[in-house]
Amino acid sequence: MVKLTIVGRVKDGLPLAQEARYMNNETTTSHNLSSNYKQQAEFLLNEISKGALPLPSMTIRDLQKEFDKFDNGLIHKITKPYSFVKFDSIISSIRKQYIDTRTQANLSKLNANRHRELDIVTGNMSDIVERRRNSGKFRFRLRNFCA
Repeated sequence: MVKLTIVGRVKDGLPLAQEARYMNNETTTSHNLSSNYKQQAEFLLNEISKGALPLPSMTIRDLQKEFDKFDNGLIHKITKPYSFVKFDSIISSIRKQYIDTRTQANLSKLNANRHRELDIVTGNMSDIVERRRNSGKFRFRLRNFCA
């Protein structure tokens, strides 16, 4: 489950947007908790990059698709933290999609189908390679027979 989403600019680390319900929460800005969040974020990024956590990875992919729709010039002009308010509602709507247990179940089904389709494609490719080998052998035999 996605607990907190913060979108930041990589160039300078400026947080651009976060889900509205966490705005101005004093407990999340204290030094001790922020270092704890940083450690958790590093752990989660490692796990997501390994592909161990499909739900957050899909959430991030959806956020990136929505974020890419905005003008880069607008994003580079932002100077105050959390001032990209337009994106807060998008974060909330995507979060709501992934909180729904049906979404999690559907995601599991999609991943299972993807693996099954990959097996089918791999099997089809193996068949094609085998047929090509067999046709090459047949041509070689045909040439030897005709010669």
